[in-house]
Amino acid sequence: YIKSLDGLVAEGIFSKLHHPGVLPSAENQSKRLKLLKFAESKGVHIFTLDYGQKEKFIDKTQLEAKKKGFVPMVATTQLSNISQLPTYPKRPFRENSDNVITPKQVQNYVAVTNSIAFGREDVFALKLHDTNYDMVIVDVFHGRQPLSRRAVETLKYKKVGAKRLVIAQMNIGLADSFKYYWRDNWGEGSPPFVSTPVRNEPDRYYVKYWLPQWQQLIAGNTNSFLYGIIRQGFDGVLLDGLETFRFFE
Repeated sequence: YIKSLDGLVAEGIFSKLHHPGVLPSAENQSKRLKLLKFAESKGVHIFTLDYGQKEKFIDKTQLEAKKKGFVPMVATTQLSNISQLPTYPKRPFRENSDNVITPKQVQNYVAVTNSIAFGREDVFALKLHDTNYDMVIVDVFHGRQPLSRRAVETLKYKKVGAKRLVIAQMNIGLADSFKYYWRDNWGEGSPPFVSTPVRNEPDRYYVKYWLPQWQQLIAGNTNSFLYGIIRQGFDGVLLDGLETFRFFE
């Protein structure tokens, strides 16, 4: 499994997940850093995602990540609902004009996983194009419609004209009732892989990810979610929802 990964986005290494700007305990951080270093030793490039707003915290987090050889991002909301570009710093940390075609070349990145706040698809694509991040992570969908190949192609270039990576976020542990694959007669227990709704998110359901029906829908054939992402022209996929196993534990 680890050898099949090019990169890993690790949340909450320099901040507590649900307490933005608050440092994690030294014990917890040390334990997680050991795991990241193990992954790194197997060729996995490490990206960190922390939460906070104060400029001092953002500067410190970026410098700490750089010391450890990680590529940092600091956001104000959880990964699944980032709806704006960072307001600080104004320009990407370690901004550069290089072409970027592999994760190991990435010096900085940004995630915008809820693009609807930008308005039209073309406005969203041009807004991100007008930045110099080495890698952008976006949701496959703009509202209820998948991003067009034209939008994805626009995202693939920095403002300076150099190439960069565009990664699609794909949740493999939760099913959304507003996604293309959802049917009108679906609900908890039907089909069998649809489990309990997520607390405070009635449109999202935990899925029994080990069932073949769900796996078929996600990556089983050329009509699956993954193959759709390939056809849209994305450079790669960020597998989200991996913590779903905790719910079933």
